[in-house]
Amino acid sequence: MKVLKALLYGIGLPALLIALWWAATSGAPNFFVPTPGALVEKFPQTWFGDRLLSDVLPSLGRLLVGLAAAIILGVVLGLLVGLSPTLRALTEPVFEFFRAVPPPVLVPVLMLLVGINDSMKVAVIVSGCVWPVLLNTIEGVRAIDPVQNETTRSYGITGFNRVRYQILPSAAPQIFAGVRQSLSIGLILMVISEMFASSSGLGFAIVQFQRSFAIPEMWSGIVVLGLIGVAMSLIFQWIQRTVLRWYNGLKEVENAA
Repeated sequence: MKVLKALLYGIGLPALLIALWWAATSGAPNFFVPTPGALVEKFPQTWFGDRLLSDVLPSLGRLLVGLAAAIILGVVLGLLVGLSPTLRALTEPVFEFFRAVPPPVLVPVLMLLVGINDSMKVAVIVSGCVWPVLLNTIEGVRAIDPVQNETTRSYGITGFNRVRYQILPSAAPQIFAGVRQSLSIGLILMVISEMFASSSGLGFAIVQFQRSFAIPEMWSGIVVLGLIGVAMSLIFQWIQRTVLRWYNGLKEVENAA
């Protein structure tokens, strides 16, 4: 029963929106807004063929590499800065400056510095996704219970063991909050990076469809991006529930009390 209820909640609003879309386009046809039927017809023709290999998979590859690099870089730097008050005071103004710079404006700069290649597209993704992870990691480390810190020192837990068994678990909820923000940012930057001087990728394909007035195909590309976003969210939620099972259980006990 719970599974059926969750399924109804999951498909209820999408079904309603599709019904409204169908009703709005069933009368006078609009060249710029295809009907659901036309989109369903074009979707497999467009994406279940050569474009899957030439556009979708390369985009996913660049997105995953960029996100992985941003998460690793953000967590490592966040641990170092969060554990050192001196580093925090030294780097905070610089971090706030670069965090405020919109990553899309760095695309021309990275094109000059890195070149027009996959490395540039990955660098664009990293430049935007690293900040939520980095800043949330710093805040997660700073928010660790001082009593817990004194306890680990009393038991002689230092160095890597302290980071592994105390700091990372304590900061994990904050780190996951930053990672969740970086997922949507990464998807946006993936598309933007592929719209500039690119010859493959979802962003490139959508722009090409728009320029050639292939409107149903253009909309189908947007649907692909939405489906990728949903898939990433579901996978992330499963990983978060698995890794933070102890944290969720603790919250349930506290709420019950």
